[in-house]
Amino acid sequence: MLDIINHLRIGLQKILALLTSEDLDAQINAVKVVANLAAEDINQEKIVEEGGLDALILLLRSSKNVTILRVASGAIANLAMNELNQGLIISKGGGQLLANMASKTDDPQTLRMVAGAIANLCGNEKLHVMLKEEGGIKALLGMVRSGNSDVIAQIARGLANFAKCESRGIIQGHRKGQSLLIEDGVLPWLISNCNTAASASTRRHIELALCHLAQNENNAWDFKSSGGVRELKRIAAESNREDIRNLAKKTLKSTPFQSEIHAEL
Repeated sequence: MLDIINHLRIGLQKILALLTSEDLDAQINAVKVVANLAAEDINQEKIVEEGGLDALILLLRSSKNVTILRVASGAIANLAMNELNQGLIISKGGGQLLANMASKTDDPQTLRMVAGAIANLCGNEKLHVMLKEEGGIKALLGMVRSGNSDVIAQIARGLANFAKCESRGIIQGHRKGQSLLIEDGVLPWLISNCNTAASASTRRHIELALCHLAQNENNAWDFKSSGGVRELKRIAAESNREDIRNLAKKTLKSTPFQSEIHAEL
């Protein structure tokens, strides 16, 4: 077994070494292999341990090749499915790099990978403040410009991840204040796209994000002033998902800003 593990480690080291090759074809092939390996849970920590994350971040910083940038972003998105790796990605500047990448490309495939990577990072509440400071939330919102349904699906997933984590933090008592999402101007987009999103998955994530944001009393004024309460009522009555309809109903009944709700009703 040790021989097999050592053999796999040596093979991975050789692949990772090709990420810095001066041969562009070899570099492209290597980053594709790493991205595929990173899609498997069992490989994610090992890739990072062997220096793969550092190499991928270097590629995002230095490469001008569209294919490499797209696939490297996808590889980081896969690595970001692992909680331990999420903190490392942010600490090594990966969050800011992804945010910068979002504004520098209009390639839908690359944007989908970047949005997917940021969406995975949004699922870690410990990283929220730094992710916001590095432009992660605004980068997600900015990628809406692509109009691509796959990109928008990843954006919606990221916002739902973020809002769910914030809501959990509020309930558990270690998160206070207005939502970071609302501070960065996300609420109007959620409200305007909740009933018009192209895919059922996107609508579901937008609906979840709104329900979770509404559970924070510090978001009450924004919900009232932007028509958010009306949208919660619509979700409670019309969402295709029973669990989301129930969540919206529960939110409307138990929300700490009942006076605002009654005023709008």
